[in-house]
Amino acid sequence: MFYFEKPYYVVPADDLAEEAFVVLREAMRAAGKVGIGQISVRGRETLVSLKPCGKGIVLETMRYADEVRRAQEYFKDIPATKPDKALLELATTLIEQRSAPFEPEEFHDRYVDALKTLIAKKQKAKGKKILEDVVEPETARGSNVIDLMAALKKSVGSKETPPAKKAAAKKPTAKTTSAKKAAPARKRA
Repeated sequence: MFYFEKPYYVVPADDLAEEAFVVLREAMRAAGKVGIGQISVRGRETLVSLKPCGKGIVLETMRYADEVRRAQEYFKDIPATKPDKALLELATTLIEQRSAPFEPEEFHDRYVDALKTLIAKKQKAKGKKILEDVVEPETARGSNVIDLMAALKKSVGSKETPPAKKAAAKKPTAKTTSAKKAAPARKRA
């Protein structure tokens, strides 16, 4: 699963290749096999798989074995503890409430969308300078300690308030707040 990267549709180049294409596709389908090989892309050999897909064939680029790392290397420092039963039940309820069929058209690359908007504005301005609205990120207030139980209950709409397990974080003093506001902005070179 971690070996696969990008899929591409493969179609026959012409009528002459069509018969060989159909024979190969149906033979792989009947055998329940996937073809593995290498192709040259941009002067570099790439590992690929070929598998039947409807009336066509899908080619997927793959990673070589030395490019795939075992997950255990990354997860070794995570303790093997069991979660709190109440938290697990709340998280399961939240997942069930938020579950829906995957609709890929609901997701967009916001960077590309913003870039297209900027290009449209520049075209409309016809060489004039455009001023972009800059949205400043909201400054963090208080502590970043989160009461997971309270957050989960809020997400699932529970009206119960969980018992406080941790002491409330101190509010920043006036001196600290003004020091943050007075810090000069740095410019990038």
